Amino acid sequence: MRFRNLLLITLLVLTVSFAVPAQKRRTSRTAKPAVAKSNVEPISTEGLKALVSEQRDKPLLVNFWATWCDPCRDEFPDLVKIDKEYRPKSLDFVTVSLDELKDINTQVPQFLAQMKASMPAYLLNAKDPEPAINAIDAKWQGDLPATFLFSDKGILIYKHFGRVNTAELREQIQKLVKE
Repeated sequence: MRFRNLLLITLLVLTVSFAVPAQKRRTSRTAKPAVAKSNVEPISTEGLKALVSEQRDKPLLVNFWATWCDPCRDEFPDLVKIDKEYRPKSLDFVTVSLDELKDINTQVPQFLAQMKASMPAYLLNAKDPEPAINAIDAKWQGDLPATFLFSDKGILIYKHFGRVNTAELREQIQKLVKE
């Protein structure tokens, strides 16, 4: 009886000693989150003003968002589809994150990678976002998400605060793009 108990205990110890390292290996492999390559550029208030006001050969769609904004996150897949559909038809599209600058190499590019977003992405680098908000539209209070469509001459054609109505946005884009 004693021998049998000793044998069972020994087998149990051996089994556990083999199982634990396998668990540790699996955990250590999956515990490290994939770090997205940063494709997000900081943009100053002056840089943002220049971006939206310059004359270009294509209309410009600008979406302001943040990773902590649930409606922004919800609408983003629709915006990625719009970008893929209209970029070949002569539409420039950029996103401007209002996340904190410390997130420029972490949360922001990770979210964009998760969304498979390929449009140019910026993060507003301003201590006070108010001048940047006013530069885009004096009536905008900074609510997110916010979407603005500018003509090829830099004239504001369409704006929407909150989750954008994609059918309405597509209609406005269609009026401006060249087939």
